[in-house]
Amino acid sequence: MPHTETPGTEAAPQTRLRWWTELPLIVLVYACYSAGRLLVRGDVSDAVDHGLALLHIEKVLFLNAEHPLNRLFTREPWLGVPADFWYASLHYVVTPAILVWLFRSRGVRYRAARTWLMTSTFIGLIGFTLLPTCPPRLLDASHGFVDTMAQYSSYGWWGGEASAPRGLGGMTNQYAAMPSLHVGWALWCGVILWRHGGTRTAKVAGVVYPLVTTIVVMGTANHYFLDAVAGAAVMGAGLLLAPFVMRVADRARTRITARFTSAPQGSGVADSPIVSGGCQTSAGERFPRQREQRLAAGAEPDASSADAGDETPAPAR
Repeated sequence: MPHTETPGTEAAPQTRLRWWTELPLIVLVYACYSAGRLLVRGDVSDAVDHGLALLHIEKVLFLNAEHPLNRLFTREPWLGVPADFWYASLHYVVTPAILVWLFRSRGVRYRAARTWLMTSTFIGLIGFTLLPTCPPRLLDASHGFVDTMAQYSSYGWWGGEASAPRGLGGMTNQYAAMPSLHVGWALWCGVILWRHGGTRTAKVAGVVYPLVTTIVVMGTANHYFLDAVAGAAVMGAGLLLAPFVMRVADRARTRITARFTSAPQGSGVADSPIVSGGCQTSAGERFPRQREQRLAAGAEPDASSADAGDETPAPAR
């Protein structure tokens, strides 16, 4: 039965991963993701319609937790300001930190975890492309949401355009809200901490971090609850696809290596070229220079045999 490699439980990789190959890979993948996220802005009116549709579905299903959380964060700066810092920074800090920790101390599990994260991230990019969504903070004020990032912008480096630094809002896609990869990446971090942390503190952090992140993205009016649900679903899809992605990557690496690495030539009779081109020497046929060898040994040459050996084929026996 073929063995299916599950993230977190696979055997040791065939070749040891090196940081000088892993770091450029991660940077390249994140750069492609960021560029793709920026390019697939979509139509603003469609994004607003999608946001209102999500809000309507949540109200019908009594899942509208964004309004009370947003009012709480807006009214209480001691909650709103830390939440804005949480939203603007932790996914840039915690996720890479856990990747580095896995690479250094859990090398056997690192490759599967990294592949899971990258696969899910690219699935999220597909969501941004197909469903541009206006976050709650960008809806008309009549819908009752306040942008806490703009309200508390004097406390941090961000302005009124998501978590981008002031003056760099044009370098981010504010309508890439569905799914919420803030929640998706936090869930990935939580699973890794729970499974491989090894201490009770790590397990508690693995539960608290994604839960608080979900509350933060809704309280700051950056995401709907269904965005958070979609972020968790994307991570689940990435988890299922990660073994397949690793198999494809292994096959591609094998083919590339075989193409650029010449196989060493063996020695011996089996590897030597066949001079006769498949022809066989019949019984009685003399090899070249056989006559000279016999003369050198002192044998008397015979005319008939010499003629037969040099000019005529030997009689069949």
